[in-house]
Amino acid sequence: MKTKFSLKFSLMMMMTIAAALLALTAFSYGQVGTDVKDAAKDTGKATKKAAVKTGHATEKAADKTEDTTESAAKKTGHATKKAAVKTGEATEKAADKTADATKTVAKDTGHGVKKGTKAVGKGVKKGAEKTEDVVK
Repeated sequence: MKTKFSLKFSLMMMMTIAAALLALTAFSYGQVGTDVKDAAKDTGKATKKAAVKTGHATEKAADKTEDTTESAAKKTGHATKKAAVKTGEATEKAADKTADATKTVAKDTGHGVKKGTKAVGKGVKKGAEKTEDVVK
């Protein structure tokens, strides 16, 4: 009878150990699930925080880019205006010089034509006088 009792006791003991292991396994899996869930929540929070910081940094960079672009546009406009004024002044000076040169050339041409006309007139007069002498 001792053997039966020992066998029953051993069987009971093994069943108790198996039940305890099963309960411990279920608890472990439950704990792992909780840990994974907590880790996922922490990751989500960290990701959200990083996204917010990235958004702020992107906004600051966009503002700085806008300011820089606006400043560059103003400087370019100012430089273009200065260049246009200088170009206008240079064009006006060139036009004045061209007018002066044209006036001088016209005067010289007028003098040359006048001299040429006088010379031709004298030549014609001499020729006419010679012709008159010959005809007499």
